[in-house]
Amino acid sequence: MQAGVATEAGLAIREVPRPAPGDEQVLVKVAAAGMNRADLNAAKGAGVATKEALGKPIGMEWAGEIVELGKAVKGLQVGDRVMCSGGGGYADYAVADMGRTIRLEELGFEQAAVLPLALMTAHDAVVTQGRLAEGDAVLVHGASSAVGLMAMQIARLRGASVIAATSGDAAKRERLKPFGATLTLDPADPAWPELLLAATGGKGANVAIDMVSGPSIDSVMKAAAVLGRIVNVGRLGGARAEFDFDLHAAKRLAYVGVTFRTRALAEVRAIVERMKADLWEAVSAGNLSLPIDRSFPLAEAVAAHEHMRANRHFGKIVLRP
Repeated sequence: MQAGVATEAGLAIREVPRPAPGDEQVLVKVAAAGMNRADLNAAKGAGVATKEALGKPIGMEWAGEIVELGKAVKGLQVGDRVMCSGGGGYADYAVADMGRTIRLEELGFEQAAVLPLALMTAHDAVVTQGRLAEGDAVLVHGASSAVGLMAMQIARLRGASVIAATSGDAAKRERLKPFGATLTLDPADPAWPELLLAATGGKGANVAIDMVSGPSIDSVMKAAAVLGRIVNVGRLGGARAEFDFDLHAAKRLAYVGVTFRTRALAEVRAIVERMKADLWEAVSAGNLSLPIDRSFPLAEAVAAHEHMRANRHFGKIVLRP
């Protein structure tokens, strides 16, 4: 089969053996695969991958049709239309754990392919870690990312009062309101935390979903409410920075770091189940979705990576085997 694999020089399209499902896995004929920024590192066997990943397909989410079941799989059947997360989605066929495989109804394959990671990550950040309550004010720092767009929609669905969203791109800020933003902010403006405080009557954000981190952490803490919860989801602004411990203590903030890299399979399965219980009705009704920026054939995956690296896209990029 054809697949986009990791090499020392970066992503390459190669012929590789078709995988076989393990006992609790399904084999899916891939109809569409979603691209993620972590794939740029994985393509060189770095970041979320290791050197052992060289020569193997990358890709963390996809959708398609089940063509084979492991002998211990329950609740799924050959022929089911599904969306999946895991590894190896840049390929004609990919295997997924049964607990990370969700049966689809009317949802199209391209839309389904871009949802798994954003749904899981945003729900875990906003609901489980952020403990969002109806009426809370929310800050999504780095809101034009897929997780940011989904986090705003989940906050709106669960009754947030103010949903503040930052983006360093003026054109992207203009596109955030349909996804739930009630206040858009330019993080290059030093006064942005004060603008958020003013919009919340001086109280600040009860929940802050931070995709940026780095040197902006003190601004996020300034914008947070006393007893606020800051969830460190991404580190696009840098993994190290100065941290105002006095401000952190004065506001009695909970600062939670999250990643899927250190989660056991049982934890990921539990995240999927919580997300489905809370959100699947809204997903099926089309009330939670992501924009698709461009769709590329799998054979043009290298060009798709360059499009992502240029950072001019809004929403998700799709590969089609």
